[in-house]
Amino acid sequence: MNVTPLAGALRGPVRATALTCAALISGAALLLAGCSGGPAGSAGSPGAAAEPGAAAGGHAPAAVPAPAAQGPTLALATQSIIYTASLTVQARNVTAAAARATAIVIAVGGYVSGEQASLRPAGHARPTVSLQLKIPVGVYQPTLSRLSTELGTQTSLTEHAQDVTQQVADVSSLVGSAQAAITQLQALLRRAGSVSDLLSVQEQINAQESSLEALQAQQRALARETSYATVSVTLVTQHRPSAVKAARQQRGFIAGLAAGWRGLRLVLSAVLTALGAVLPFAVIGAAAAAAGYAGWRRLLRLLRRRSPPRAAG
Repeated sequence: MNVTPLAGALRGPVRATALTCAALISGAALLLAGCSGGPAGSAGSPGAAAEPGAAAGGHAPAAVPAPAAQGPTLALATQSIIYTASLTVQARNVTAAAARATAIVIAVGGYVSGEQASLRPAGHARPTVSLQLKIPVGVYQPTLSRLSTELGTQTSLTEHAQDVTQQVADVSSLVGSAQAAITQLQALLRRAGSVSDLLSVQEQINAQESSLEALQAQQRALARETSYATVSVTLVTQHRPSAVKAARQQRGFIAGLAAGWRGLRLVLSAVLTALGAVLPFAVIGAAAAAAGYAGWRRLLRLLRRRSPPRAAG
Protein backbone atom coordinates (compact mmCIF):
# COMPACT_ATOMS: atom_id res chain seq x y z
CA MET A 1 0.00 0.00 0.00
CA ASN A 2 1.47 3.33 -1.06
CA VAL A 3 0.03 6.54 0.38
CA THR A 4 2.96 8.86 -0.39
CA PRO A 5 1.37 10.50 -3.50
CA LEU A 6 -1.87 11.26 -1.70
CA ALA A 7 -0.06 12.44 1.39
CA GLY A 8 2.04 14.81 -0.71
CA ALA A 9 -1.06 16.03 -2.52
CA LEU A 10 -2.79 16.82 0.76
CA ARG A 11 0.26 18.45 2.38
CA GLY A 12 0.02 21.52 0.13
CA PRO A 13 -3.68 22.34 0.80
CA VAL A 14 -3.19 21.87 4.53
CA ARG A 15 -0.22 24.27 4.70
CA ALA A 16 -1.92 26.76 2.41
CA THR A 17 -5.00 26.75 4.61
CA ALA A 18 -2.86 27.18 7.73
CA LEU A 19 -1.16 30.24 6.21
CA THR A 20 -4.54 31.63 5.17
CA CYS A 21 -5.84 31.14 8.70
CA ALA A 22 -2.85 32.96 10.14
CA ALA A 23 -3.38 35.85 7.73
CA LEU A 24 -7.08 36.03 8.59
CA ILE A 25 -6.32 35.99 12.31
CA SER A 26 -3.80 38.80 11.92
CA GLY A 27 -6.24 40.87 9.86
CA ALA A 28 -9.01 40.33 12.38
CA ALA A 29 -6.67 41.30 15.22
CA LEU A 30 -5.68 44.56 13.47
CA LEU A 31 -9.33 45.32 12.69
CA LEU A 32 -10.43 44.77 16.29
CA ALA A 33 -7.52 46.81 17.54
CA GLY A 34 -8.42 49.70 15.23
CA CYS A 35 -12.11 49.61 16.11
CA SER A 36 -11.58 49.48 19.86
CA GLY A 37 -9.25 52.50 19.80
CA GLY A 38 -7.17 51.00 22.58
CA PRO A 39 -3.37 50.72 22.63
CA ALA A 40 -1.88 48.08 20.40
CA GLY A 41 0.10 46.63 23.28
CA SER A 42 -2.83 46.22 25.72
CA ALA A 43 -3.29 42.85 27.34
CA GLY A 44 -6.85 42.35 26.01
CA SER A 45 -6.13 42.99 22.32
CA PRO A 46 -5.25 40.20 19.87
CA GLY A 47 -2.20 42.13 18.76
CA ALA A 48 -0.65 41.82 22.20
CA ALA A 49 -1.10 38.04 22.01
CA ALA A 50 1.14 37.88 18.97
CA GLU A 51 4.06 39.68 20.69
CA PRO A 52 6.96 37.70 22.16
CA GLY A 53 6.21 38.91 25.67
CA ALA A 54 2.66 37.65 25.51
CA ALA A 55 3.79 34.37 23.98
CA ALA A 56 6.05 33.82 26.98
CA GLY A 57 3.01 34.28 29.25
CA GLY A 58 1.20 31.38 27.51
CA HIS A 59 -1.46 33.43 25.61
CA ALA A 60 -0.18 32.97 22.03
CA PRO A 61 -2.66 30.85 20.03
CA ALA A 62 -0.22 30.47 17.12
CA ALA A 63 2.28 28.48 19.24
CA VAL A 64 -0.21 25.89 20.51
CA PRO A 65 -0.55 23.64 17.39
CA ALA A 66 3.22 23.04 17.06
CA PRO A 67 3.51 20.33 19.79
CA ALA A 68 0.36 18.63 18.44
CA ALA A 69 1.86 18.41 14.94
CA GLN A 70 5.12 16.93 16.30
CA GLY A 71 3.49 14.60 18.81
CA PRO A 72 2.69 11.67 16.44
CA THR A 73 6.16 11.83 14.89
CA LEU A 74 7.91 11.68 18.24
CA ALA A 75 5.66 8.83 19.38
CA LEU A 76 6.97 6.52 16.63
CA ALA A 77 9.49 4.53 18.64
CA THR A 78 9.49 1.44 16.38
CA GLN A 79 9.44 0.81 12.66
CA SER A 80 6.20 0.22 10.76
CA ILE A 81 6.56 -2.73 8.37
CA ILE A 82 4.00 -4.42 6.12
CA TYR A 83 4.59 -8.19 5.87
CA THR A 84 3.19 -10.24 2.97
CA ALA A 85 3.78 -13.87 1.97
CA SER A 86 2.63 -16.29 -0.73
CA LEU A 87 2.54 -20.02 0.09
CA THR A 88 1.69 -23.01 -2.13
CA VAL A 89 1.05 -26.42 -0.54
CA GLN A 90 0.12 -29.81 -2.01
CA ALA A 91 -2.47 -31.64 0.11
CA ARG A 92 -4.39 -34.89 -0.23
CA ASN A 93 -7.69 -33.19 0.67
CA VAL A 94 -7.75 -29.46 -0.08
CA THR A 95 -11.03 -28.93 1.78
CA ALA A 96 -9.68 -30.43 5.00
CA ALA A 97 -6.42 -28.51 4.59
CA ALA A 98 -8.34 -25.24 4.18
CA ALA A 99 -10.30 -25.93 7.37
CA ARG A 100 -7.03 -26.68 9.19
CA ALA A 101 -5.43 -23.43 7.97
CA THR A 102 -8.47 -21.43 9.10
CA ALA A 103 -8.35 -23.02 12.56
CA ILE A 104 -4.62 -22.26 12.94
CA VAL A 105 -5.06 -18.58 12.02
CA ILE A 106 -8.13 -18.03 14.21
CA ALA A 107 -6.37 -19.64 17.20
CA VAL A 108 -3.62 -16.97 17.12
CA GLY A 109 -6.04 -14.04 16.77
CA GLY A 110 -6.15 -13.72 12.98
CA TYR A 111 -8.94 -14.11 10.46
CA VAL A 112 -9.68 -15.14 6.86
CA SER A 113 -10.21 -12.12 4.59
CA GLY A 114 -10.84 -14.04 1.35
CA GLU A 115 -11.47 -17.56 0.04
CA GLN A 116 -11.85 -19.04 -3.43
CA ALA A 117 -12.33 -22.74 -4.25
CA SER A 118 -12.29 -24.77 -7.47
CA LEU A 119 -13.14 -28.32 -6.38
CA ARG A 120 -14.35 -29.68 -9.76
CA PRO A 121 -12.30 -27.99 -12.47
CA ALA A 122 -12.75 -28.80 -16.15
CA GLY A 123 -10.21 -30.81 -18.10
CA HIS A 124 -7.12 -32.15 -16.38
CA ALA A 125 -6.85 -29.33 -13.81
CA ARG A 126 -6.54 -30.29 -10.16
CA PRO A 127 -8.87 -29.08 -7.39
CA THR A 128 -7.51 -25.99 -5.65
CA VAL A 129 -8.45 -23.71 -2.75
CA SER A 130 -7.03 -20.18 -2.34
CA LEU A 131 -7.09 -18.43 1.05
CA GLN A 132 -6.07 -14.92 2.08
CA LEU A 133 -5.16 -14.93 5.76
CA LYS A 134 -4.56 -12.03 8.15
CA ILE A 135 -2.11 -12.91 10.93
CA PRO A 136 -1.01 -10.65 13.84
CA VAL A 137 2.52 -9.41 13.27
CA GLY A 138 3.69 -10.68 16.66
CA VAL A 139 2.99 -14.32 15.72
CA TYR A 140 3.56 -14.04 11.97
CA GLN A 141 6.71 -16.16 11.64
CA PRO A 142 5.68 -19.13 13.86
CA THR A 143 2.22 -19.23 12.28
CA LEU A 144 3.71 -19.20 8.79
CA SER A 145 5.96 -22.11 9.79
CA ARG A 146 2.95 -24.10 10.99
CA LEU A 147 1.06 -23.44 7.77
CA SER A 148 4.08 -24.59 5.74
CA THR A 149 4.42 -27.92 7.59
CA GLU A 150 0.97 -28.94 8.87
CA LEU A 151 -1.15 -28.54 5.73
CA GLY A 152 0.81 -30.80 3.37
CA THR A 153 3.92 -30.63 1.23
CA GLN A 154 5.25 -27.11 0.67
CA THR A 155 6.11 -26.40 -2.98
CA SER A 156 6.85 -22.65 -2.89
CA LEU A 157 7.11 -19.79 -0.40
CA THR A 158 7.68 -16.09 -1.10
CA GLU A 159 7.99 -13.44 1.63
CA HIS A 160 8.11 -9.65 1.32
CA ALA A 161 8.56 -6.86 3.87
CA GLN A 162 7.89 -3.16 3.12
CA ASP A 163 9.05 -0.42 5.49
CA VAL A 164 6.36 2.30 5.69
CA THR A 165 7.68 4.13 8.75
CA GLN A 166 8.14 7.38 6.82
CA GLN A 167 4.67 7.16 5.30
CA VAL A 168 3.12 6.64 8.72
CA ALA A 169 5.04 9.64 10.05
CA ASP A 170 3.98 11.84 7.12
CA VAL A 171 0.31 10.95 7.46
CA SER A 172 0.41 11.47 11.24
CA SER A 173 2.04 14.87 10.75
CA LEU A 174 -0.60 15.89 8.21
CA VAL A 175 -3.36 14.76 10.56
CA GLY A 176 -1.91 16.90 13.35
CA SER A 177 -1.57 19.92 11.05
CA ALA A 178 -5.14 19.55 9.82
CA GLN A 179 -6.47 19.31 13.38
CA ALA A 180 -4.51 22.43 14.39
CA ALA A 181 -5.82 24.32 11.35
CA ILE A 182 -9.40 23.37 12.22
CA THR A 183 -8.87 24.57 15.80
CA GLN A 184 -7.59 27.93 14.57
CA LEU A 185 -10.47 28.27 12.12
CA GLN A 186 -13.00 27.53 14.84
CA ALA A 187 -11.42 30.22 17.02
CA LEU A 188 -11.60 32.65 14.10
CA LEU A 189 -15.21 31.68 13.49
CA ARG A 190 -16.18 32.81 16.98
CA ARG A 191 -14.62 36.24 16.30
CA ALA A 192 -16.16 36.78 12.86
CA GLY A 193 -18.17 39.99 12.79
CA SER A 194 -19.99 39.85 9.44
CA VAL A 195 -22.00 37.19 7.70
CA SER A 196 -19.61 37.02 4.74
CA ASP A 197 -16.65 36.41 7.04
CA LEU A 198 -18.65 33.78 8.90
CA LEU A 199 -19.51 31.91 5.68
CA SER A 200 -15.94 32.12 4.39
CA VAL A 201 -14.48 30.69 7.58
CA GLN A 202 -17.12 27.96 7.73
CA GLU A 203 -16.31 26.94 4.15
CA GLN A 204 -12.64 26.60 5.03
CA ILE A 205 -13.54 24.52 8.09
CA ASN A 206 -15.59 22.14 5.93
CA ALA A 207 -12.72 21.73 3.47
CA GLN A 208 -10.27 21.03 6.28
CA GLU A 209 -12.59 18.49 7.90
CA SER A 210 -12.93 16.66 4.56
CA SER A 211 -9.14 16.51 4.18
CA LEU A 212 -8.80 15.36 7.79
CA GLU A 213 -11.25 12.49 7.24
CA ALA A 214 -9.26 11.28 4.20
CA LEU A 215 -6.00 11.43 6.16
CA GLN A 216 -7.51 9.58 9.09
CA ALA A 217 -8.79 6.86 6.74
CA GLN A 218 -5.24 6.39 5.41
CA GLN A 219 -3.95 6.33 8.97
CA ARG A 220 -6.39 3.54 9.89
CA ALA A 221 -5.51 1.56 6.75
CA LEU A 222 -1.79 1.79 7.52
CA ALA A 223 -2.46 0.73 11.10
CA ARG A 224 -4.31 -2.39 9.89
CA GLU A 225 -1.65 -3.29 7.34
CA THR A 226 1.17 -2.94 9.85
CA SER A 227 -0.72 -4.80 12.59
CA TYR A 228 -1.66 -7.85 10.49
CA ALA A 229 0.54 -9.72 8.01
CA THR A 230 -1.14 -10.91 4.81
CA VAL A 231 -0.49 -14.53 3.76
CA SER A 232 -1.91 -15.91 0.50
CA VAL A 233 -2.18 -19.71 0.69
CA THR A 234 -2.86 -21.88 -2.39
CA LEU A 235 -3.81 -25.49 -1.66
CA VAL A 236 -3.44 -27.92 -4.59
CA THR A 237 -4.40 -31.60 -4.74
CA GLN A 238 -1.48 -34.01 -5.05
CA HIS A 239 -0.79 -35.79 -8.35
CA ARG A 240 -2.33 -39.25 -8.68
CA PRO A 241 -1.00 -41.73 -11.33
CA SER A 242 -3.66 -42.62 -13.87
CA ALA A 243 -4.67 -46.17 -14.83
CA VAL A 244 -2.88 -45.90 -18.19
CA LYS A 245 0.40 -44.96 -16.52
CA ALA A 246 -0.01 -47.78 -14.01
CA ALA A 247 -0.61 -50.26 -16.85
CA ARG A 248 2.47 -49.05 -18.68
CA GLN A 249 4.54 -49.63 -15.60
CA GLN A 250 3.37 -53.29 -15.37
CA ARG A 251 5.08 -56.05 -17.35
CA GLY A 252 4.49 -59.79 -17.90
CA PHE A 253 1.67 -62.19 -18.78
CA ILE A 254 -0.87 -60.64 -16.39
CA ALA A 255 -0.30 -57.16 -17.80
CA GLY A 256 -0.66 -58.47 -21.39
CA LEU A 257 -3.83 -60.42 -20.53
CA ALA A 258 -5.34 -57.34 -18.89
CA ALA A 259 -4.45 -55.20 -21.89
CA GLY A 260 -5.96 -57.78 -24.32
CA TRP A 261 -9.13 -58.04 -22.27
CA ARG A 262 -9.49 -54.27 -22.27
CA GLY A 263 -8.97 -54.22 -26.06
CA LEU A 264 -11.61 -56.98 -26.57
CA ARG A 265 -14.08 -55.07 -24.46
CA LEU A 266 -13.44 -51.92 -26.47
CA VAL A 267 -13.94 -53.78 -29.79
CA LEU A 268 -17.14 -55.46 -28.61
CA SER A 269 -18.43 -52.20 -27.28
CA ALA A 270 -17.74 -50.51 -30.63
CA VAL A 271 -19.43 -53.31 -32.61
CA LEU A 272 -22.50 -53.35 -30.38
CA THR A 273 -22.72 -49.57 -30.59
CA ALA A 274 -22.63 -49.74 -34.40
CA LEU A 275 -25.29 -52.47 -34.48
CA GLY A 276 -27.51 -50.49 -32.16
CA ALA A 277 -27.17 -47.45 -34.39
CA VAL A 278 -27.91 -49.39 -37.62
CA LEU A 279 -30.74 -51.62 -36.30
CA PRO A 280 -33.58 -49.01 -36.54
CA PHE A 281 -32.69 -48.25 -40.16
CA ALA A 282 -32.35 -51.99 -40.97
CA VAL A 283 -35.84 -52.73 -39.61
CA ILE A 284 -37.37 -49.93 -41.63
CA GLY A 285 -35.50 -51.04 -44.77
CA ALA A 286 -36.56 -54.69 -44.35
CA ALA A 287 -40.20 -53.69 -43.93
CA ALA A 288 -40.04 -51.53 -47.06
CA ALA A 289 -38.38 -54.34 -49.06
CA ALA A 290 -41.02 -56.87 -47.93
CA ALA A 291 -43.85 -54.52 -48.91
CA GLY A 292 -42.27 -53.89 -52.31
CA TYR A 293 -41.77 -57.59 -53.00
CA ALA A 294 -45.39 -58.38 -52.08
CA GLY A 295 -46.65 -55.64 -54.40
CA TRP A 296 -44.47 -56.88 -57.24
CA ARG A 297 -45.84 -60.41 -56.93
CA ARG A 298 -49.43 -59.15 -57.01
CA LEU A 299 -48.69 -57.15 -60.13
CA LEU A 300 -47.28 -60.22 -61.86
CA ARG A 301 -50.38 -62.26 -61.01
CA LEU A 302 -52.71 -59.61 -62.44
CA LEU A 303 -50.72 -59.46 -65.66
CA ARG A 304 -50.84 -63.23 -66.07
CA ARG A 305 -54.63 -63.35 -65.61
CA ARG A 306 -55.33 -60.60 -68.14
CA SER A 307 -53.04 -61.89 -70.90
CA PRO A 308 -55.04 -64.00 -73.59
CA PRO A 309 -54.05 -67.62 -74.16
CA ARG A 310 -51.85 -68.24 -77.22
CA ALA A 311 -53.23 -70.38 -80.08
CA ALA A 312 -51.62 -73.75 -80.77
CA GLY A 313 -49.43 -73.76 -83.83
